[in-house]
Amino acid sequence: MTTELEAGDPAPDFAMPGYDGPISLGDYKGRPVVIYFYPKDDTPGCTTEALDFTARADDFADLDAVVIGVSKDSAASHEKFRAKHDLAVKLGSDKDGDVIERYGVWVEKNMYGRKYMGIERATFLIDAKGVIRKIWRKVKVSGHAGEVLDAVKGLS
Repeated sequence: MTTELEAGDPAPDFAMPGYDGPISLGDYKGRPVVIYFYPKDDTPGCTTEALDFTARADDFADLDAVVIGVSKDSAASHEKFRAKHDLAVKLGSDKDGDVIERYGVWVEKNMYGRKYMGIERATFLIDAKGVIRKIWRKVKVSGHAGEVLDAVKGLS
């Protein structure tokens, strides 16, 4: 049973494989971190979201912020996804769902009357001290990366 995280809570630490090596929240201590959870590599909404964050990668970097996308896809799948779309965000592979559970984004979904468990599209903004500052749940992709960037700007 996971408890629902809220702004002001310490961000759960994690370590998971990435396409270019392990990714850990602790690696970015002292920097703002954006973690966005998405259902599946190379699907329409997930690709748009990754491309929108990539389009703003330099702006996030100017603020010393790191952007990490997380799904249950393998590191190899992430590498293909990254290469195909020239993505500039880190992608973490949470195959066992541990991080997804700790962040409370493994939820019951309902599509065409069929209920199933899946990843809720959600984003967490973590400040340089490791505290969650803002959470977006049930994210609508259009305009989201810009909204997150504005929130990172507001941290200073």
